[in-house]
Amino acid sequence: MSLFRVEKDTNFSGPHQGTPTAEGGVSLNEADAAMIMIHGRGATAQSIVGLSSEFEIQQKLAYRAPQANSNTWYPYSFMEPIEKNEPGLSSGLQRIHDLIVELEEAEIPKNKIYLLGFSQGACLASEYVARHPAKYAGLIALSGGLIGDSVNPDQYEGDLKGTPVFMGCSDVDPHIPKERVNTSEEVLSGLGAQVTKKLYPGMGHLVNQDEIDHINSMINS
Repeated sequence: MSLFRVEKDTNFSGPHQGTPTAEGGVSLNEADAAMIMIHGRGATAQSIVGLSSEFEIQQKLAYRAPQANSNTWYPYSFMEPIEKNEPGLSSGLQRIHDLIVELEEAEIPKNKIYLLGFSQGACLASEYVARHPAKYAGLIALSGGLIGDSVNPDQYEGDLKGTPVFMGCSDVDPHIPKERVNTSEEVLSGLGAQVTKKLYPGMGHLVNQDEIDHINSMINS
């Protein structure tokens, strides 16, 4: 399974093309690395960039967060058939891809690009990385997993080359079944990622301090 577009395509038409991109951190020419941050359903790009205020890191990071049209990347649950969530899903994946291309053009390679998402954004970021295996600085999936009514590991090919991945989620999340988190871990590990997974007993649909600590550790390592 490959991404629907493998190059930056200004002619790609979808609900999330042309939406704003929130920025934070240092300028690209000052940055040691960059992080693409993907917000959840009903949230905003600016709100997910605000999560960076919780980080205690030594690197100089540039943050980029695309805004979903109508604050939603795709209309239904991430566990519905993929076709049901089109064209939003393809458009969101393309949006991430185009941001990566822009960062590479600014001389920030994939191995210095982190992808972080929460909830719907974590699902989108995870799906992008699984479909586009390469050596990334890291994937941080907060309350999310791979997308579709089922996950077939044989559909994903390539090598994540030891990319560090952190997956954190409640074991009773009403939106993200722990079984899908476990399956997503297996797929990403099978693609060569170094996955750390934490299932938090009884936690709500939120980001906790232990997850922030893991993010800091990943970036500072």
